[in-house]
Amino acid sequence: MKLVSSRERYRCPIFWVTEDVAVDPDGFEIRRSIVQHGGSAVMMPLDRRGRILLVRQYRLPARRRLWELPAGRVDRGESLLAAARRELAEETGYRARKWRKLISFFVSPGYVAERMTIFVATDLTAGPATPMEDERIEHRWFTRREMEAMIRKGRIVDAKTILGFLVWERYGLRRRGRR
Repeated sequence: MKLVSSRERYRCPIFWVTEDVAVDPDGFEIRRSIVQHGGSAVMMPLDRRGRILLVRQYRLPARRRLWELPAGRVDRGESLLAAARRELAEETGYRARKWRKLISFFVSPGYVAERMTIFVATDLTAGPATPMEDERIEHRWFTRREMEAMIRKGRIVDAKTILGFLVWERYGLRRRGRR
């Protein structure tokens, strides 16, 4: 497929929307409105006991407060890891000495161009959180069993959190993450 046109229709500080047209060599055409996004860094902070730190905040699109892995937008010119370090400190106050990429994925590639990358963050030290002025964030440590139960009962409904936890569990990264 070859992108033949892209027109910006809307822009705000977090994302922008384009109307795009792509054509393949046979002339097949795809037209889509696409939510463009610079990407997000997601952190899975683990303490020495293997507990996972989640944040809870009100999410306007979901119309409720959600437990989720801390995450944030990658700023222009910023690396994924730099964004992860910054966002972890802003949202939770924690800093990590060890970082390992867990997985990278598209959120909803049918209409959103956002790619999220989840990092496991270990060897943590606590500090003061500095959330943005429109954020009210609480955080709490959860055991593996508590996470499993919350996912099973529908108390964790955030996709990045579910995916990060299940990938960490499934591929044996949980045991390596405890170091």
